[in-house]
Amino acid sequence: MSSQITAYIALICTSGVMNLFLTIYAFGKRHHYSTVLKFFLFNSFVTTIYCFAAAFGLLSTTLEQIKIWTVFQYIGIAFAPPAGLLFIMAYLGVQMTKKKIVALLSIPTITVLMVATNDLHHLHYRVFEFDKDLGMPFVHQEIGIWYTIHGTFIFSCMFAAFILALSRWKETAKPYRPQLLSLICGQFVPIFTAFVYLIGLTPAGIDPVPMVLWLSSLFYFWSIRSSGLFAIMPVAKDVIFNSMNDGVAVLDESRRLIEFNEPLRSMLPSLNKKMLGYEFEKLWLELTGVPFSVQAFTAKSSSDIMLTINEQEHIYKIRTSTIVGAADRKGFLLIFTDITELMQLHKKLEHQAHFDELTQLYNRRAFFEKSNREFDQLRAQSAPFTVILIDVDHFKKVNDTYGHHVGDEVLVHVAKTIRLQFAGQALFARYGGEEFIGLVKASLEEGITLAEKLRGAIEQQPVMTEGGPVKITVSIGAAEMKNETLHQLLQRADQALYKAKETGRNRICIAGKDEEI
Repeated sequence: MSSQITAYIALICTSGVMNLFLTIYAFGKRHHYSTVLKFFLFNSFVTTIYCFAAAFGLLSTTLEQIKIWTVFQYIGIAFAPPAGLLFIMAYLGVQMTKKKIVALLSIPTITVLMVATNDLHHLHYRVFEFDKDLGMPFVHQEIGIWYTIHGTFIFSCMFAAFILALSRWKETAKPYRPQLLSLICGQFVPIFTAFVYLIGLTPAGIDPVPMVLWLSSLFYFWSIRSSGLFAIMPVAKDVIFNSMNDGVAVLDESRRLIEFNEPLRSMLPSLNKKMLGYEFEKLWLELTGVPFSVQAFTAKSSSDIMLTINEQEHIYKIRTSTIVGAADRKGFLLIFTDITELMQLHKKLEHQAHFDELTQLYNRRAFFEKSNREFDQLRAQSAPFTVILIDVDHFKKVNDTYGHHVGDEVLVHVAKTIRLQFAGQALFARYGGEEFIGLVKASLEEGITLAEKLRGAIEQQPVMTEGGPVKITVSIGAAEMKNETLHQLLQRADQALYKAKETGRNRICIAGKDEEI
């Protein structure tokens, strides 16, 4: 065996030992690290197999032995690049489903099977024999179709991992850039060496990649020992920081902006990195035109604020809390949560709780809540007011004749007419079914005048439906406030309404009086 081959084997074994040590070291501390370690272990383990198999291949004395060790080499050659890509993606916080991982590893699996069965089909190597010029243990190879597919795939994986890591350089905080740099260099070493090998700048018949993998191992080992690789993943945290739904601003003890995430930039389109270091209250006023509450910095608090973004109004809840950094220096963490939809839902539910869905008048419960307050105030002021009850005449017949959808149109028509006739002068509600109730802030005479206008308007304006006009009328009972409770007043108005219906409908009856209108 020549001294040159011995040197090659020594370098390859060094890479194998370094990767084996790295695998054992990381595996021994697996309980202290995050799930990203699984992909790193996979990568370093298959790389270890690749290195030792390459060394044993150079020690082989027959072509059959070389073929066997070539199969083992391809466990590393085929699986290490996608494993490295998965490791970088996990480190950067890029999500991968199990199906995508299986799909990514399917080509390496096929490659290993192709190499193992190459003598049957020659799809990976068209020719695999001893090199006549170089002699043992060098092999002359002529590549097949699958070799091209396999080569394209593994280079794509290595290049994607390298570019992905490199693309996060700017957005990585300076204290963590050495950690990212070690990963970039660890990925670059095999890419560059493989490229040099493919263009023919390395010794003939020798794959130089396993000889330099010890250098990648050193980069990874340094990162584990000195900068907390796996235990602390600043880039992945940065991805999470920028993918949150909430906007986040970090301020120092002087309330100057020192960091913010992408959702906050979406809230404030003019915000940019050049504004870091600016006093936050002045910056906020400049960007929004709305002053930021200084009281928010006195203690843990929350408040709501409305902003117009892209001509749309948004409501944000701002939560403020203090944070303690190095040397007990305090700062502030501001979290902006978009509660626009929540507030809209709240308003909708509140509206539904107080208003009748069909007529959009107050419902019975809301009427009594408000009328009790009105009643107490008006009685305390000795101000006149009148209660009127309205019932749609023969409403059941309308439903039976025209259908319930027309009945609904009738109720909506009556409600609109009530709002038109009593605009700003009464508190009205749908009392139930086809009945309406109103608390009119006027004397009995004024209330009756308004009620008569309502009755006449409803009589003269039929409801226009798809089947034609439907004429309707209403009966009304009225009662003026005396020295009594609201419940007693409503009872007298109800008696008057009953009298109006009993005496022919389409009329107004007044409680305590015999005349009809």
